[in-house]
Amino acid sequence: MLAFLVGCTELQRDHVQFDQLSDCPKQTVTTLIAKQSQLGPLSDTHTLACALTILRDTQDPAVRRTSLGSRLCLQLAERETNQEKREKLATEGVGFAEAALAQGGSDDGAVHYYLATNLGLAVREHIILATENLGRLEAEMKRAVALNPDIDDGGPLRILGMLYLKAPAWPNGIGDRDKAQELLEKAVKEHPGHPLNHLFYAQVLWDKGDEAILTQVKSEFALGEQLLTEGNWGYSKEPWKKEFAAFQQELGETDAAN
Repeated sequence: MLAFLVGCTELQRDHVQFDQLSDCPKQTVTTLIAKQSQLGPLSDTHTLACALTILRDTQDPAVRRTSLGSRLCLQLAERETNQEKREKLATEGVGFAEAALAQGGSDDGAVHYYLATNLGLAVREHIILATENLGRLEAEMKRAVALNPDIDDGGPLRILGMLYLKAPAWPNGIGDRDKAQELLEKAVKEHPGHPLNHLFYAQVLWDKGDEAILTQVKSEFALGEQLLTEGNWGYSKEPWKKEFAAFQQELGETDAAN
């Protein structure tokens, strides 16, 4: 979400077309909504694609005002290795969330959360788009924190904290290390079972550049890594392992230098 690189300046609005959907289970929007809690990181990609296809075809306001469509898009986008398809899915997730807001879902913290996470994923490879959307990313995630900070095991706290850590500081951006540390410390305290909360908290402590807290940095990292290894995180596990590996390499380079 936060690796701002060079690229184009427009979101891709056309949909990704899925293959082999002829064997999707026969289900209606009603049955899909009834089992929506079962659709997550443990679901296979085919199941998520089938569910998203159903949501694309409905205009039922009771469904459109929920965060389900944007959540499915995010889960599919995070698994997609093709950048163009990943950005299309994330942009579609933004569209679902915008439709939910228009249908009266503005008081649902999950709608704001998945709008921001999809938007961040859609623009992360494009420096102009990323810069233009910093304010919106902050506003949507702050709204999610205010309404429901516990979504996704402290996801709003976790993502907003990293946004403040990685974004350019004033006057060029919204970056604020103190806010980042406050949010990530809260995420760890209130949701200690999520590995990324510990990884991101380790990163914000590390960013302080104080060797006196290196032991705490390594302790948070080790706890997060243990939770990742021992937990059943489904399809999220592999990309998270890469995030841990990247930070571990950074820590290792410092140890070698010392």
